[in-house]
Amino acid sequence: MKARVKWVEDLMFLGESGSGHTVVMDGPKELGGHDTGIRPMELLLLGLGGCTSFDMIQMLSKARQDIRDCVVEIESERSDEVPKVFTKIRVHYKITGKDLKEAHVKRAIKLSTEKYCSASLMLGKTAEITHDYEIIDVA
Repeated sequence: MKARVKWVEDLMFLGESGSGHTVVMDGPKELGGHDTGIRPMELLLLGLGGCTSFDMIQMLSKARQDIRDCVVEIESERSDEVPKVFTKIRVHYKITGKDLKEAHVKRAIKLSTEKYCSASLMLGKTAEITHDYEIIDVA
């Protein structure tokens, strides 16, 4: 896997993935940025959310669960000192579907967080990561 980050101006950068997709990263105005893009540390949290969501959809689909929606909400805390690593991350899953089995949801979260989600496993080296969920049933 490869990636490339190109400086545009001030604190603005253009990130390009090895698969050819791009994202604008920028800093806040008070630090000299233009606030035109996502912050790099926010991008890490989005990577975590995307990685575990990918796992959830795959596993619940394989378990023949009727999933209608999957939303992962993430809250984090960072160290006050440099390097300002994540120290706490809370991952909240909102799984919507018809007649979803709680055991399948719990198992998918456990497998994602302990085995498959590389982002979660890496961030867990510096942060205490907690997970919780809610199942929303559609009639």
